[in-house]
Formats: sequence, structure tokens, C-alpha cells
Amino acid sequence: MSSKIILLVEDNPDDILLTKRALSKNSILNEVVVANDGVQALDYLFGRGKWEGRDTSLKPEVVLLDLKMPKMGGLEVLKEIRENKLTKRLPVIILTTSKEESDVAKGYDLGANSYICKPVDFNQFHEAIKQLGLYWLVLNQSPNI
Repeated sequence: MSSKIILLVEDNPDDILLTKRALSKNSILNEVVVANDGVQALDYLFGRGKWEGRDTSLKPEVVLLDLKMPKMGGLEVLKEIRENKLTKRLPVIILTTSKEESDVAKGYDLGANSYICKPVDFNQFHEAIKQLGLYWLVLNQSPNI
């Protein structure tokens, strides 16, 4: 059985490091694939660009999606994920600093499974990642996509 992959869609190197560190400290040892913008995320999911030839039947267990990114924002990525029959059921968690009510509403309208504001405090962030990992990687039963 293959490892459950986490697709982390994040452009901030500090947030990438912080997320990986929090996952590791919580013994969440899943492979983390990082896409630095929305275009890269879709390239990974659909086997294009630098991921050309990737076995696209191997879907991530969960996508952690930032909203504010270059090239293509998170809401646009989410819209494309939900519009494609191959990825429409993929669990997508928006993990962002935005507390804008319009972003929260739009995220859920587009089919986000969860919306989490990144805590500024490392200990709170650590706990949020622990809970996220426990639920989405251990307890949650994902559909066979």
C-alpha cells in the first residue's frame, strides 16, 4: 500500500518549513509534495509540466491549499479541482492567513472541505496541524476517486 501523500500548495518558504516541521513533530510522516503556486498544483494533479508522466491515479490523500499565491490563487485552483471528474472528490483544506469572510464563504461555495486560518503562534499552529493530520489522514474515510 502506498503512503498517503499530502499536497501542500504554498508559496511562502517559511510557511512550507513551518508546516513540514509541525507535521514531523506530530509524527505525521507522510510524503509532502510542495507546489509553490496554483499552476504547479494543477500540474501535479493532472500530470503536466515538471510532473509530466506522473501516475495521476495516485492522488494525494489531502490538499492543503493557501489562497494568496502568484500565477493562480487558491480559489481558482479549488474551482478547477472541483470541475474535473478525476479530482472533484479530493479533500481540500484551505490553510491560509486570510480571515476575510468573503474568502471563507467563497471557499466553501467552491467546495472546500475545511477552512483553517493559520495561527501565528507556533504552538497553536503545531496543534492545528496535529488535529488536521489526525482527522484527515487517520480518521477520515476518503472515497476511491
